[in-house]
Amino acid sequence: MSDLDSIPPAPSAEQRAKESALLAWFRAQGSALVGFSGGVDSAYLAIVAHEALGAERALAVIGRSASYPAVQWETARRVAERFGVSVFEVDTDEMNDPRYAANPTNRCYFCKSELWSRLQPVAEARGLAVVVDGTNADDLGDYRPGKQAAKERDVRSPLAELGFTKADIRALSRAREIPTWAQPSSPCLSSRLPYGTAVTAERLLMVERAEAGLRAIGVTGDLRVRYFGDTARVELARDVLAQWTVSPQREQVERAVREAGFSTVEIDPRGFRSGALNVLAGVTGAD
Repeated sequence: MSDLDSIPPAPSAEQRAKESALLAWFRAQGSALVGFSGGVDSAYLAIVAHEALGAERALAVIGRSASYPAVQWETARRVAERFGVSVFEVDTDEMNDPRYAANPTNRCYFCKSELWSRLQPVAEARGLAVVVDGTNADDLGDYRPGKQAAKERDVRSPLAELGFTKADIRALSRAREIPTWAQPSSPCLSSRLPYGTAVTAERLLMVERAEAGLRAIGVTGDLRVRYFGDTARVELARDVLAQWTVSPQREQVERAVREAGFSTVEIDPRGFRSGALNVLAGVTGAD
């Protein structure tokens, strides 16, 4: 069963109370810069910040690099335009940091350090009181080395501070008709490369093309194309796994991934598993 199946038709009183607390939190800050990727969490956060503070005192900032999927950028811009959110874009340069490119288990630390080092000056130049990210309460139990980088830069996480779970955010997003409410989670493209495999723009582009190709043939739900050199390991949502592992659908999957540049395609029979490469590297336990 997908986590979306557990979302009720309307937010509960408790969820509405959390949203009221979040609006009050932003108003108490006076102004804010929101790190904005266009994912479920940051889209909701940016829209609530805009409602609480207005276009002049709430700014959503997108950090762009080769590790940021183009489809997510398109979603971010579309959502911002629909809800009137003020958006600014900055280029980030983590790809040229050898510590990041080496892809150690704390790769995300270097990525987030770069991101916040670019966003903090924007906030200071515009007189914005606080920089916030979309970390939620569920994330606090995950292996997320980027959290340390946020802490070092005094980046706040109001969703986590106020106890918002991913289910809360999806339910409240749906009530607001934010299209990302049902969007699968989509971390940066570098997360598809096993730790220790160097991060290059070419490898990220292969992964991005493969995932885009699979979406184009109709694959829905959670999806990851894991990079293992010439081999791609495809993880599909468990509720659609059976559909895409029989002919002729399996051949469609293999063709779409090979067209992205891979020579061998494996479909993981266990289906999608968030953080699968963390398990492989031993930084987290198996499900």
